[in-house]
Amino acid sequence: MPTIDSSTSQAATTTAGGKRIDATSATGAPHRRVARQADQTETHDEASAGTAETAETNAAGAETEQAQQTFPELRLPTIQDVWRARDVIAPHVYHTPLLPSHTIGAMSGTEAYLKAENLQRSGSYKIRGATYKLSQLTPEERARGVIAASAGNHSQGVAIAARALGIDCTVVMPVGAPLAKVTATQNYGAKVILYGETVEESFTHAHEIQAKTGATFIHAFNDPAIIAGQGTIGLEILTDLPNIEVIMTGIGGGGLIAGVATAVKTLRPDVRIIGVEASGAASMRATLDAGRLVKLAAINTIADGIATKSVGEYTYAITRSLVDEVITVDDDEIIRAVLLLMERCKLLVEGAGAVSVAALISGRARPLVEGKRVVAVLTGGNIDMNLVGRFITHGLAAQGRYLVIQTMVPDRPGELLRLLNLIAEQGVNVLDIEHHRASSRIPIQQVGVTLTLETRDRNHCEALMALLRERGFSVSEATLDCENS
Repeated sequence: MPTIDSSTSQAATTTAGGKRIDATSATGAPHRRVARQADQTETHDEASAGTAETAETNAAGAETEQAQQTFPELRLPTIQDVWRARDVIAPHVYHTPLLPSHTIGAMSGTEAYLKAENLQRSGSYKIRGATYKLSQLTPEERARGVIAASAGNHSQGVAIAARALGIDCTVVMPVGAPLAKVTATQNYGAKVILYGETVEESFTHAHEIQAKTGATFIHAFNDPAIIAGQGTIGLEILTDLPNIEVIMTGIGGGGLIAGVATAVKTLRPDVRIIGVEASGAASMRATLDAGRLVKLAAINTIADGIATKSVGEYTYAITRSLVDEVITVDDDEIIRAVLLLMERCKLLVEGAGAVSVAALISGRARPLVEGKRVVAVLTGGNIDMNLVGRFITHGLAAQGRYLVIQTMVPDRPGELLRLLNLIAEQGVNVLDIEHHRASSRIPIQQVGVTLTLETRDRNHCEALMALLRERGFSVSEATLDCENS
């Protein structure tokens, strides 16, 4: 693996809200407050070869200026930073495929494509920003090591980049972080500390360690270099699908959508950028609605990769000005998307990585995308196999492909067989049977029976229960135990 070297140093810093932020770009020059005008546009990027004459138009410049005015003390990343990031990280990341999906297209009324970042090194796009950020560290900063806090994907990206540079890396992760992500981060050479119930608690503890060790804290999203690195996804999409009309991606802290919007809106301001959040962790939506940074009191979603209580100043400023829409999806819709991607597209995608597909197939995005050429970014594929099993059980039950019924039969030979024969005649497979005798609610000489069945769809379930009732069985539908999935 080639050595990462941006041939730069961070010579100056400025402050915003009491926080230390970089004031130099990858080239050593200050980040510009607004995009340069068209006559200053760099056209070396092959992704924009066909659109160089429109790159950084006056409209795009105005949008960037508006973003800057949201937090005038910030130096926001620009297209030049994204181009620079692309050149630095190219030897270390994959140019992931753009896969057409006729199934998702038919379900959403679009021409749909999937940007498969779940196939990226480390299983997530996070390696892009982490690699670029670490490439900018000075020799003194590298010697002191780096520290990060994350539920998993950012941790793995930082760990891989640190190993390539020979930098000591410590990562603080919540106690409940997915085992697959914890193990992978350790295997990439990082020291993992499990602390806190939430990422915010891990974040605080990481800063406590930083104060003692002098290590450089690598923020997961609220950093210009991180945003620029993530923006390279936008360049790849424009390269592979120049006539794209809509790009959809998930939002947690907002680093990915801020980077993609920075790149795409500069080169192709006509492309719509749509962000998707989990409804149980919609911190960007709350912030946009309030017109100021908002921290959610609590979050609750199965999409752990985007379970963030608050976004950052950089990501909010860029999203407010450059992103066209931010919508939400619920957990059941996310699970359905994960299962669809697995079953029909043969792609293993984590909950956070599937939210853009969830918005498409649920119909929530249809008014915004119908008839359009759409790319949905699959942001990651790091999911525990145990959780996959729970998703499958829950999702199949929601689709009517699992059915649990409770009934009673006379406690004498042949009665259970009669029930099972009726079930078999309907083409229903029996997965599990439980007998219950020791209950005051079951009459003497009766046996309670709970059956877990495999069915085709909800109509099949209803037809079976109607038949059983017609044949004299008292049938009630039970809740499938999915271990709180």
